[in-house]
Amino acid sequence: MSSLTIFLSRLLGLYCVLVALSMASHRDATVETVTALVNNPPAVQITGVITLAAGLAIVLGHNVWSGGALPVIVTLVGWFSVIKGLVLFFLSPEALVSFFAGAHYGQLFFVYMGMTFILGTYLTYGGFTTKSQ
Repeated sequence: MSSLTIFLSRLLGLYCVLVALSMASHRDATVETVTALVNNPPAVQITGVITLAAGLAIVLGHNVWSGGALPVIVTLVGWFSVIKGLVLFFLSPEALVSFFAGAHYGQLFFVYMGMTFILGTYLTYGGFTTKSQ
């Protein structure tokens, strides 16, 4: 496994685990914050810039589609971030609010938080137990 895969797996994994734990401990504040963000076009634009930059950094440095599940998942996280950043840039504010409403974030909060936690746990475990080449 490449040292970049291991580093990104640890970084993304710990980030996801910590964000999920924070989300779980502050459910109401998280739902309120995300709802306010979606309804604030300048905040959406800033979030899109940061998400796109992070995604591009991962994709340009680690576009690996072989070598096991860990490097592929790291690459998929990068591509997902690129797509999310582009959606935040190009979706109209009305369409974004509609999409968010359709995602039922408040009602499915623990599903979204759980997926983040599981992804983070897998990446963290893989990153800290895999040996570098």
